Amino acid sequence: MDRTARPVRTPGPDHPITVEPTGARVVVRAGGQVIADTAAALTLREADYPAVQYIPLADVAEGALRPTDTLTYCPYKGDASYFALTGPAGEVADAVWSYEKPYDAVDVIAGHVAFYPQHVEIEIGTTEGRA
Repeated sequence: MDRTARPVRTPGPDHPITVEPTGARVVVRAGGQVIADTAAALTLREADYPAVQYIPLADVAEGALRPTDTLTYCPYKGDASYFALTGPAGEVADAVWSYEKPYDAVDVIAGHVAFYPQHVEIEIGTTEGRA
């Protein structure tokens, strides 16, 4: 698809997007196995969609992800690439996505991945020192 022909939209009152540090430890498990463990997750909130945890790629277990050929486009975030999740129960295609070069409004999610919650368990803990 011609990139110049695609719409690019800026988040605003009609379609708000915020990205903030999660402020707590986030652990992602597949089949009981830890796939990611981080204290540096970002929470992206977009319009009326459920909040999404973006995990630094460096905090994902080595060998847990395999790039696929799937690509999608979001007019607010840019081009997303996908990964298969490899875990104890086998491989789940396109269970993880990433924006390698996101648009300026959400550029902090570069270098992070997000997991479809139907394929993993995402546990958001409390910050250290808090009950």
